[in-house]
Amino acid sequence: MLIEFKNVSVERDGRPALSRINITLTQQRIGILGPNGSGKSTFIRLLNGLLLPQEGQVLVQGLDTRHEVSQIRSKIGFVFQNPDNQIVFPVVSEDIEFGLKRREPDAEARVARARQALEQVGVPHLYDRLVHTLSGGERQLVALAAVLATRPEILVFDEPTTQLDLRLRNRFEKQLHALLQPAIVVSHDLDLLRAMERVLVLRDGMMVFDGQPSEAIAWYLGHCA
Repeated sequence: MLIEFKNVSVERDGRPALSRINITLTQQRIGILGPNGSGKSTFIRLLNGLLLPQEGQVLVQGLDTRHEVSQIRSKIGFVFQNPDNQIVFPVVSEDIEFGLKRREPDAEARVARARQALEQVGVPHLYDRLVHTLSGGERQLVALAAVLATRPEILVFDEPTTQLDLRLRNRFEKQLHALLQPAIVVSHDLDLLRAMERVLVLRDGMMVFDGQPSEAIAWYLGHCA
């Protein structure tokens, strides 16, 4: 993974959301921490062009989000905090397979990839389920399966454990660390972040700490909690 922020600033609703961010991300597991309104969601939405900087550049493996967004989005799998923002079809299988149509023309191969992704996140039995019958945690896992089925090169998670009970949360943590792809995780789940290689702390739109998880979490608890 190579992601570069070069003097990036963003305004949202007329206020600074991020200010002069200069950072290079190369690790396999990176956590992002910060109080509400600190700029975390803005930061990760810059990664695949959901937002564009007013100043500076965001480069993903050398590709500029301003000019090569379609290529970047094919590389990055984004798992939103609310799975209802991702799941659009009434049946789990339909939703996952629809997301594969541009990548996999063969219908049988789409079925196989959908089943494989659900197996990977530990919920193969949900393949034929109606989405409205799923719990919040099950929907989150289905949203993750839909992203994994596309075989992205980089994964981005926005508060992935907030809707999971303890059993599903622990299952997710194991799956996260078993993934081959690099992952960037925004979370207030401090135990989840302790297992990262690097943790960034944002506050008031600025990168205020960047370092080892134990040090970053201690800084956050001392200054932001």
